Order: sequence, then C-alpha cells, then structure tokens
Amino acid sequence: MIDEIGTQMGVVLTSRALEIATERELDLVEVAPQSDPPVCRLMDYGKFKYDRAKKEKDSKKKQHVIQNKEVRFRPGIDVHDMMTKVNRARGFLEEGARIKITVMFRGREMAYIDNGYILIDKIMEQLGDIASVERAPVMEGRFMTTFITPK
Repeated sequence: MIDEIGTQMGVVLTSRALEIATERELDLVEVAPQSDPPVCRLMDYGKFKYDRAKKEKDSKKKQHVIQNKEVRFRPGIDVHDMMTKVNRARGFLEEGARIKITVMFRGREMAYIDNGYILIDKIMEQLGDIASVERAPVMEGRFMTTFITPK
C-alpha cells in the first residue's frame, strides 16, 4: 500500500487499508492489480479525475488541427471563374488548410482527361508561391483529385 504522500506502507490487509482510508477521508484505489500482492494507493480519486481531465483539455487546446477544404473545377471552366476559385483556395491556404482540388468530368468530357491535367497545372502555377503538391493528380472514377498544402 502507498499513502497519499507517496511513501510505501508495506503489505497491509484490505480491511485495515479501508479503515486507514476512511480515517484520512481518502479513497483506496487499486493501482497495479496484476502484481503479487496487488498495489493500492490512498488518494482523493475525485480530485485525481478532475486534474486528469483538466490536463487533457489543456493538451487539446495546444493541438493544431489541419482542416481539409475542397475546391471543385470543371474542365471547361472560363479564366475568370477559375481565378475566382483559385483566390478562394489561396485564402484557405493562408489560413493553414490543406486543399483537395477536384476536377469533375461529365459525359464526353471523359474522352479529354488531358484537359484536367492542364487545368491542374494552371492552378498550381497560380498557387505555386504559397503551396506545394502533397499528392500528384489521380483519376478516381470521373473525378481527378490532387492535394496541396501550404508551404
């Protein structure tokens, strides 16, 4: 048994350990049930749980979660419309988001997949100063996708 300060009290009967815990207004917590004899500790279990939850909450505050954003294009998009979407993607990159660029193909556009690669090259030309390609363009069904991240 270990007391609230951390000093070892030696091997103590369970009934005696419970008496000591009630005298000191603490909880008897089994720390290592696999050992022989099992190790128990005197502690304020409610305070222990509260402190542990507080530490977990603080560690989550310090984490930086990367957001995933998606910007969709069509192969026949006009220059001005493309620039509008590229500017939107630039804003996402400046916020620190990871972007999935998707080129959607419909019907006969599937015969001209090369236009999708050309479009993605134009987009990367515009965003090359603040972004880098995480994954090269890949065809997945009728969608061509690539991922870019801020530099």
